[in-house]
Amino acid sequence: MPKSQYIYSDPTISTSAKGDTPYSIYDNDAAFVSESVDVAKYVAKKLGHPVMQLEFNSSSIYACFEESISDYSQYINQYNIKNWLWDNYGNTSRVSGSGFSNAGTSSYRMGTGSIEAQKPNMGFATYLSEQYGEAVGAGGSTDMYSGSISLVDGQQVYDLESDATLEKTGNRLEIQKVFNYGPAAITRFYDPFAGSFDQRNMLDNFGMGNVSPAVSFIMRPLHQDISRANAIETNDRIRKSAYSFELINNKIRIFPIPKSTDTGDKVYFHYYIKSNRTSNTRTHTNSKVTDPSNIPYQFITYEEINAGGRQWIRRYCLALSKELLGIIRSKYASMPLPNGEVNLDGEALKAEGREEKANLLEELKEFLESVSLSERARIEQEQADAQQSVLSKAPLGIYIG
Repeated sequence: MPKSQYIYSDPTISTSAKGDTPYSIYDNDAAFVSESVDVAKYVAKKLGHPVMQLEFNSSSIYACFEESISDYSQYINQYNIKNWLWDNYGNTSRVSGSGFSNAGTSSYRMGTGSIEAQKPNMGFATYLSEQYGEAVGAGGSTDMYSGSISLVDGQQVYDLESDATLEKTGNRLEIQKVFNYGPAAITRFYDPFAGSFDQRNMLDNFGMGNVSPAVSFIMRPLHQDISRANAIETNDRIRKSAYSFELINNKIRIFPIPKSTDTGDKVYFHYYIKSNRTSNTRTHTNSKVTDPSNIPYQFITYEEINAGGRQWIRRYCLALSKELLGIIRSKYASMPLPNGEVNLDGEALKAEGREEKANLLEELKEFLESVSLSERARIEQEQADAQQSVLSKAPLGIYIG
């Protein structure tokens, strides 16, 4: 095709970017289509048109315009990922490619759309807390089971994987707790026949007389009840029992050696199955976000970008266009003319365009960093410290009684 077809001329709405961009990401965005004409005129005039001839047509500017919006979306999305990745990790449905296929064709286009505001939900912290809860037997994502062994006269060592009655078998057990305690101390707290007439009369006045035995509600400080429960449990474990155990490699050794009078007594334990603990498979995290590559952020719709963002995009589009024009002109460093030659400014344009790109990206990164969650927390801390310093110097009020 003749080179003259690639010389720039101002476009109109009928020759706008719709259908003339490499990826057609924003072709259905009316704001992008109408703005593309104005951006092309803006870039062309900043590069010297119509005084200077531009060696590319408007479609090259449209490509730079599309790339500018995509780069802007990329950095905004990276900012959001930095703030919210761990709230989405394992919770939000992942999206690979963030796009859609055209019906009836094999082509594939990347989608657009802004994500709604995130709500903090402690995200990854809940997964960590689950494991801490699992370690102390107070939660987690692994089922805990119960088992027991029956004492045998003269047998001191028992294999908990083969000699015990297990709720569920596994290839390896992780014992969490061994116990043979009696009923809770609270069930033996009060003698139902204790108390005086005055106490019962007081309880009747408090509306507790219809509860049997009412004397169980004698008013005492809470710490006294806690101390009494501790005393009962300690008495059961130390004074009333000489039994102890040693657990090595899932084999329990009972001290002292059980006698005939102990035959049939139960020793209970709680345990995890090791393969369940170490397994990485958790069905509730299937198809959820695993890393920044599949968090469901798409290209931002141009119509939703505010004035400040659009101005950054225009300037970035100009820098890209300047770099592109510099590359084209660098192909011919000079052009021969009668009685001399003309030197082109391709290298200068390339350097200038790349410098402007770097400055704009640094400007955007610094701004996004200044409004990140971590930066906001730091500023709030400084404000709180400053306010506390001011208040500490305020005179205290003097009260006269």
